[in-house]
Amino acid sequence: MKILILGHKGMLGSDLLLRLFAFHDVTGKDIEDFDIASQGVCEEVIAETEPDIIINAAAYTNVDGCESDSNACFSVNAEGVKNIALACRQKRIKIVHFSTDYVFDGTRKTPYQEDDKCTPLNVYGKSKLAGEQYLKQFSDNFLLIRSAWLYGKNGNNFVKTIIEKARTEKLLKIVDDQVGSPTFTWDLAAAVQLLIEGQHTGTFHITNRGNCSWYEFAAKILKSACIPDVTVKPIKSDELSRPARRPHYSVLTCRKFSETTGKVMRYWQVALDDYISKMGY
Repeated sequence: MKILILGHKGMLGSDLLLRLFAFHDVTGKDIEDFDIASQGVCEEVIAETEPDIIINAAAYTNVDGCESDSNACFSVNAEGVKNIALACRQKRIKIVHFSTDYVFDGTRKTPYQEDDKCTPLNVYGKSKLAGEQYLKQFSDNFLLIRSAWLYGKNGNNFVKTIIEKARTEKLLKIVDDQVGSPTFTWDLAAAVQLLIEGQHTGTFHITNRGNCSWYEFAAKILKSACIPDVTVKPIKSDELSRPARRPHYSVLTCRKFSETTGKVMRYWQVALDDYISKMGY
């Protein structure tokens, strides 16, 4: 298949490129190559590449930054998706698009399913939900994949932040009242490959198996990286006074993915150990 990856230099996009290029004709475009907020530019890029599938891994992901820069956030996460969908519509090009656990408000105590009601708490979540709605409105040939708590080789992420802080600080204060599923982008990319090659469509939740709080995640990171003599102290979200509200519980059930593909995702602890080993921490 001929595949165009938008945002191919990012944390998820770079792993998708590595996973797919050995089996398909893959082209990558990033922020210096196109403006996702411009419908005309999106049309030009797609006409020039003539892909069978477009994978949109481009996104505005600064959750707190979205609160003060909502116009830029919506132009990428919502209008950008609309531009891609409209450009692909007549040519029947399949779109693979990524959304987030933050489309949910986190008030329940059981994992969210694909068709559960979305009521985001912050601007980032609202922009991603708007992108989902545009995708469904203007395309009938798509894969919409919601994931959560991503970390990978390229770009900033929670794992890198914790390890870097632990090198200079002996006390780390981490929230323990937000629960989700840490997800290695290499594993997510493999799952996406399965769905693409299986010619599946629709909405899927994909994360690594199991769940934890950010506090538990941080403690496991230090253990896996063999960093001693650092104390992790649990705190509550309201002690941080961050601009964007976060859901307290945003675990996603991946049952649909497993039933569709016959595969299960690795437990988050196993994936984290693999990541830390690969990164040489």
